[in-house]
Amino acid sequence: MSPLLDRLWQALLDTLLMVGASALLALLLGIPLAVLLVTTSRGGLFEAPLLNRVVGWLVNLFRSVPFLILMVALIPFTRLLVGTSYGVWAAVVPLTIAATPFFARIAEVSLREVDPGLIEAAQAMGCRRRHIVWHVLLAEARPGLVGGFTITLVTLINASAMAGAIGAGGLGDLAYRYGYQRFDSQTMLTVIVVLVALVCLLQYGGDRLARGLNRRG
Repeated sequence: MSPLLDRLWQALLDTLLMVGASALLALLLGIPLAVLLVTTSRGGLFEAPLLNRVVGWLVNLFRSVPFLILMVALIPFTRLLVGTSYGVWAAVVPLTIAATPFFARIAEVSLREVDPGLIEAAQAMGCRRRHIVWHVLLAEARPGLVGGFTITLVTLINASAMAGAIGAGGLGDLAYRYGYQRFDSQTMLTVIVVLVALVCLLQYGGDRLARGLNRRG
């Protein structure tokens, strides 16, 4: 294997690890956060306007901070969690914190688009509120949630490239150190092609899954 292909393979693995770990955490944290935002709003299943405003304000706060600034600001917290501020696992921390509120807002929109009549029908049948959340809200919103998660994955790939350029490793690091600093246009072009292919593959897979869920729904 040539040196370029060897470096490219390792950089791709690092990027997939960064994006995969942070995406999984964003999914596990973002959906409950979206459910909380929907169900605690006025007229929601667990109406709590004050809690809703506080959570909404926090989500908007983290969404409004540009990723590079957020990554630098979180260096002490990142170092506390993983023991270092450089490398793949150090990048997972800011990537997760940036992706979670982003995905939560997209998921919130999908949950709010669920037909209120379905919720009212479930309430009329005596369903418990937690069952309505699981079997009505989340079940009916699955296509939108998949589509929103796909957008989040693409956003994470872009952010991971930025993180790589400042010491996180991955394709961004390869493009910056070998493509930009060493004026290696072949490396830069190769990284761009790989990133575009990765984004297109994820978008295609996500769109197909969302359409399949929509038909089954």
